[in-house]
Amino acid sequence: MHDKYGPSLLRARHDQDHVTDEAATEISSFKSKAINFKIAFWDPEKNGLRYMKTLMYNLAAGLSDENWKRLRRIENRTVGDPITITYGGEPVCMDYLRSVLELDFIASNVELDGARVLEIGAGYGRTGHTLLSNHDLLEYHIIDLPNSLKLAEAYLRAVLSEEQFVKVRFTSIGDVDERYAATDFDLTINISSFSEMNAETVDNYLAMIDARSRYFYIRDAVGKYVDGSLNGHSELPEVIEFALSAGKLRDVIDIHDSRAVESHGAEFVDAYRPGPGWTCVADGWAPPWSHYWQALFGKV
Repeated sequence: MHDKYGPSLLRARHDQDHVTDEAATEISSFKSKAINFKIAFWDPEKNGLRYMKTLMYNLAAGLSDENWKRLRRIENRTVGDPITITYGGEPVCMDYLRSVLELDFIASNVELDGARVLEIGAGYGRTGHTLLSNHDLLEYHIIDLPNSLKLAEAYLRAVLSEEQFVKVRFTSIGDVDERYAATDFDLTINISSFSEMNAETVDNYLAMIDARSRYFYIRDAVGKYVDGSLNGHSELPEVIEFALSAGKLRDVIDIHDSRAVESHGAEFVDAYRPGPGWTCVADGWAPPWSHYWQALFGKV
């Protein structure tokens, strides 16, 4: 009868190698060891990409109809060979999932058609690509480091139509004061870069936003973390020290404790308010990363 209900070769190998007699009687920490990786879930240290794609799948499944429309309006999303899943027949990547969620937050409170927009630190340009694909912007300005500007210009030239691309302006950090001495913006955006700058630099940008913009949207971390279980402390010690000392919000927190994250939301809002004449229009957790917050400010 044992053979009648016996295990497959795969299950027998797992029992031999992982669910051993010794492992089966030692329950103090088995849920985070190989025995449970073969019973309940995949080993996260070896299956990071699998979990990344699972997260993307779940985010895609939760998009509203309006956000699906926003996503489908963004052409050429697969330029650059991103890590993707396919949902509802659409190729979907993490970057543009985040972009449509960010746009949803902004567009709920700001009229974007006809707007002049400034982004500080644009990466390769996914946010500009998203906004220009969904709204008839007047102009889209990008401030960044020289090499990042080269990447953003090359990417946006490849993915945007000519009509869209001519609206984009690229400005190196050394030319900011001269270029924008008399230019006003309807909206300024910063995503994930203020936490990597020197605090004094952030304050300089906030002063510029205070003087030159009507709205300001920011999405960034509420604090720092030191957790070797996430990456095995793979970065050099000096790189970790650089990260911990950058930005305005440097409290080390448990980034996977919702109360710890939420308790720093008010500090996030205070730190990134451009000036006393600004009100926080909306703020809250910025999915999917556990320790990110977002806020939209407007001039009173």
